[in-house]
Amino acid sequence: MSPEAPIPIADHAAESLDLGPDPSLLLVDDDEAFLRRLGRAMERRGFEVEMAGSVAAALAAISVKPPAYAVVDLRLGDGNGLDVVERLRERRDDARVIVLTGYGAIASAVAAVKIGAIDYLSKPADAAEVTQALLAQGGELPGPPENPMSADRVRWEHIQRVYEMCDRNVSETARRLGMHRRTLQRILAKRSPK
Repeated sequence: MSPEAPIPIADHAAESLDLGPDPSLLLVDDDEAFLRRLGRAMERRGFEVEMAGSVAAALAAISVKPPAYAVVDLRLGDGNGLDVVERLRERRDDARVIVLTGYGAIASAVAAVKIGAIDYLSKPADAAEVTQALLAQGGELPGPPENPMSADRVRWEHIQRVYEMCDRNVSETARRLGMHRRTLQRILAKRSPK
């Protein structure tokens, strides 16, 4: 992994993927670096990639040409990825949609599956995992991730998310997490776990 690419996006070229007659793929994520890397990796696999960095951009792309495939982050700067999933399913009911969640938000991921997503993956997901999930047939389940987040990292991500949602207010965050304020301050002062 190069120093400029902290998010693993495997770019092994696929042998010969059966993408069907329409290989259009919409990638929706507000992390621009992740979006570009995943877009390049998916193009190498034969997809015709369109990228959107917001809910508004994704909805505009869907209204012009609903894609056959989509990978949608659930948490976007201007709204919720569930809106994108729902609109795409309205416009194209055969679309294969995968949702990405960076915080292990299982309830949101389950809601996405209920409204039409075929699967969900935790971020960071690499291109191989995304491709496998998009092309999985029937009841075939994708295998476990090669490099899942450690339990410490998942906990740290959750604490950071709640901290940001509380406008970086330590006392309020500690109250909501049910922990002592000083314990939270020590956790926030440390580097993120691997």
